[in-house]
Amino acid sequence: MSADLYSPRRYSRFEDLQGIIIASAQAALGIFLLRAAGLVTGGTAGTALVLSYLMGWNFSLTFFALNLPFFAFAWLARGPVFFCKNIATVTAVSLMTEAMKPYLLIDSIHPGLAALIFGISAGVGLLGLFRHASSLGGASIVALILQDRFGIKAGWTQLAHDAVLFLIAAFLFPATMVLWSLLGTVILNLVVAFNHRRDWYVVS
Repeated sequence: MSADLYSPRRYSRFEDLQGIIIASAQAALGIFLLRAAGLVTGGTAGTALVLSYLMGWNFSLTFFALNLPFFAFAWLARGPVFFCKNIATVTAVSLMTEAMKPYLLIDSIHPGLAALIFGISAGVGLLGLFRHASSLGGASIVALILQDRFGIKAGWTQLAHDAVLFLIAAFLFPATMVLWSLLGTVILNLVVAFNHRRDWYVVS
């Protein structure tokens, strides 16, 4: 069998576009279910959720605003294409999460199930974004750059960052909520850590 079948290739613009849209939708669905269960997660999305619970702020607007400083870092570290893709992704996730409200009504969901579905859905979504040279902003931008430059797996970087956020959350929320939230975040980061390798593909 020809070795060309296993040779990585660059994504076309259309492949990039559909990949980012699908991955953003997966991430948005995971975040939506997490919020419906009153749970939190790591990264910028987790910080935005914590603030939305404590301050009553709109999650989508808070999530976008918190990412603004990281957009500048994305430009400096990886250039304008990565910068533009991250703005597009964060905007898409923010809008999709908000748009689901009137169409996906959830009266009750077990926090364990919410954590499980979030971890898988958002993890696969984040993996898809990484494979198309994008991310969910914030810590995931830093994690992706560290993996590219120093070989540190993105999932492990995010897990370390999330540990700090959960330590703070432990003082603010009930222990059961924090533990279920931690389960979802661990699943998400393991999905990324076990499946994201840059030598498996070449992004445009």
